[in-house]
Amino acid sequence: MMHPISRRSVLQGAGAGALALLMSSAAAPFAARAQASLRAIYHMTPPTGWLCDPQRPVTTNGAYQLYYLHSGQNNGPGGWDHATTSDGVAFTHHGTVMPLQPDFPVWSGSAVVDTANTAGFGAGAVIALATKPTDGIRKYQEQYLYWSTDGGFTFTALPDPVIVNTDGRTATTPAEIDNAEWFRDPKIHWDVARNEWVCVIGRARYAAFYTSPNLLDWEWTSNFDYPNHALGGIECPDLFQMTAGDGTSHWVLGASMDGYGVGMPMTYAYWMGTWNGTAFIADSLTPQWLDWGWDWYAAVTWPSIEAPTTRRLAIAWMNNWKYANRNVPTDASDGYNGQNSIVRELRLEHQSGGWYSLLSSPVEALSDYVTATTTVPDQTVNGSVVLPFTGRAYELELGIAWDAATNVGVSVGRSANGARHTNIGKYGADLYVDRAPSDLSGFSLVPYTRAAAPIDAAARSVHLRIFVDTQSVEVFVNSGHTVLSQQVHFAEGDTGISLYSDGGPASFTGITIRELGGVN
Repeated sequence: MMHPISRRSVLQGAGAGALALLMSSAAAPFAARAQASLRAIYHMTPPTGWLCDPQRPVTTNGAYQLYYLHSGQNNGPGGWDHATTSDGVAFTHHGTVMPLQPDFPVWSGSAVVDTANTAGFGAGAVIALATKPTDGIRKYQEQYLYWSTDGGFTFTALPDPVIVNTDGRTATTPAEIDNAEWFRDPKIHWDVARNEWVCVIGRARYAAFYTSPNLLDWEWTSNFDYPNHALGGIECPDLFQMTAGDGTSHWVLGASMDGYGVGMPMTYAYWMGTWNGTAFIADSLTPQWLDWGWDWYAAVTWPSIEAPTTRRLAIAWMNNWKYANRNVPTDASDGYNGQNSIVRELRLEHQSGGWYSLLSSPVEALSDYVTATTTVPDQTVNGSVVLPFTGRAYELELGIAWDAATNVGVSVGRSANGARHTNIGKYGADLYVDRAPSDLSGFSLVPYTRAAAPIDAAARSVHLRIFVDTQSVEVFVNSGHTVLSQQVHFAEGDTGISLYSDGGPASFTGITIRELGGVN
């Protein structure tokens, strides 16, 4: 059952009654800290400029080749930039591989390795399909092919689209043109069972499927429609097959969608089902969600090198189109805007209710970048306790158990006077992340501050893994069925941690803080 996100006002208890374990450096105004770097320590960021949609990586030369949309101006026209990683944590940047042409930006798509040379560019060529606007005036979107013979470091483009937008080419009225423009983000994969390529494309109200023997000649086969159009259009669709923990095989259709109007997330929705060669048949038309925070959009998934059938990796843009066009503190401090989430490992597991769900875990390689570990004795808290720790880039892991308490949790990014913090806790049927007390004048995220995921209201314990970086928080709950990802505009002195419990005592156990660094 899906529960709406509750946008309650800021809950009390996170700062009141704190013990006097004083911390240094109070938060300074933005103008005074503009010269101090706010660049993320262990998240992927662009060297300069604007970053948005990551493109699904391919594996060549033993490394993941990741592409991402990049521009020299915030939300400006641009192309694909390239970065490589061998472990999903440390990235090496290689610059632009698909550049902006005059009035001809390159938007999202995907790449594959053409092992069998079906397209004729050579065995092992990297082939990418990307969306571009064909008509400079009406700007209807179509899919263009690029190929690379050096492992994905340089690409050559075909001049004409390989998948045309029939609706866009025939539209005449403003309404027809507006509806037909949305034809983007092709995601392609090889269908082993049928020896052909499959492409799914996002449309304003459905996902469209195409098949091809050679990546050049495509035939439409079907559309996947869904009844809840309040979720908006499909962006960055994703179709893949996975083997679950019980050995059964399943197909997953995912997409980034805007569920804000109906109290759902604005992140990655997915459906379990089957692919029969022409259509995706969903087990249920009610989607599940990979993230319940505000900032996990345009996500891509790809098979891990070690276990390609049972494990997939995932990464997403940590931003939201409700406010993505605004400047952020790193524009002034470091000359860039945008970061990707940490890479997650996905596994598919059978749930007690009879369905299958994707569970998320932080990529294991993060443990290789732990620079120091602090353990804190177990705490019984009735009110608030400040921990003897300060830091800006770390993982906080702990368990919380309670009986009568009504609101329990952790505050991260706590300023020395307790006025600024981001709360992560359990209240009623909500597992929430509330960044409102971390809001910055000039970079306000109001009213998009509190996000909540459903949790059993009767639950009296929870296990949290909280990843804090200089401008973000990602929270993995219990087994990883629930994750909440948020960008947070921490000020320079927002480095403390406190524990809180309202309405009765709570036990905080296994408190471990792992500082992260040495990534770049």
